[in-house]
Amino acid sequence: MPELPEVETVVRGLSRVLEGEVLRHVETRRDTLRFPIPQKFAEILKGKRVKDLSRRAKYGLIHMEDAPDVIFHLGMSGRMRLLGAGAPDFEKHDHVIFETGKGEVIAFNDPRRFGFIDFLNEDGSHPMLEKLGPEPLSNHFNGPALAEKLKGKKSPIKAAILDQSVVSGVGNIYACEALYEAGLSPRRSAHTVQGQRAERLANTIREVLTRAIAAGGSTLKDYAQVDGELGYFQHDFRVYGREGEACRNEGCDADIQRLVQSGRSTFYCSKCQR
Repeated sequence: MPELPEVETVVRGLSRVLEGEVLRHVETRRDTLRFPIPQKFAEILKGKRVKDLSRRAKYGLIHMEDAPDVIFHLGMSGRMRLLGAGAPDFEKHDHVIFETGKGEVIAFNDPRRFGFIDFLNEDGSHPMLEKLGPEPLSNHFNGPALAEKLKGKKSPIKAAILDQSVVSGVGNIYACEALYEAGLSPRRSAHTVQGQRAERLANTIREVLTRAIAAGGSTLKDYAQVDGELGYFQHDFRVYGREGEACRNEGCDADIQRLVQSGRSTFYCSKCQR
C-alpha cells in the first residue's frame, strides 16, 4: 500500500497539471471502488476550477472552487496516471477520468479496487480523517509529542507507530527503516520509548520520510509516479526486504532478521536495535 512518501509524490505530480485548471470533463466508469463513488460526482465537478492540492496522512486532497473538495486514497494497487493531451490510451482499470481545459488527462487506475474517491464534507471533514494523529513532517510532531502518544501503550513500538492516531502516514516499510535508524527493537514496548528514545525516533521518522519523498517513494509492486516513473527509495533500504543480508552498520557482523508482527513482516538487526 502506498505510504506517505508515495502519496506526497503523487500529489506533487498532480499539482503541476491540476492547480488553477478548470475540469473540462470528468467521467466515472464504474459506480463503486472500495466505497460507492458519490452520485453525480462527474456532474458536480465538471466546469469547476481546482484551487490546489494537499495531502493528509496517506490521503490526497483536491481543493476546488465552487464545488466540494475531493479526497482520494490509492488503496493497495491504485495509481493516478497522467496521460497528457491528445487521444488518451485508456486501460481497463481507469475508473475515474479528469480532463483539464488544456487537454491534460488524468486517470485514477485501481485494478484491485481497494482505493476510493469521495467528497469532503462542507467543513473539510471526512470519516477517514477523523482520528488521524499529527503529520510526521509538521512542527507538531517531535520527541515530546510522540512520547505523550506512547504513554501507557503496552503494544510493540512497531505496532504503535503504525497506529495512524499516534502518527499519520507511516506504514510498514518506513516504520522498519525508522526503527532501525533509531536503534530501537521493533519488539520494545511502546511505553518505554520516552525522553531521548522518543526524540531519536521522531527524528528518524522525519528523516526517512524526507529522503523517501526526495527519491520519489518506493516501488515494490504497483506504485508509480503520475508520469509512470518508478520510485527508487527501495534501493536505499537499510533493513526492509533484506532478510539474511548483512547489517549495513559499520562494525556490525549480524544479518538482518525477519519476524511477523500483526500479520506484517518486520525486518530488523538484533544487535543494533535494542
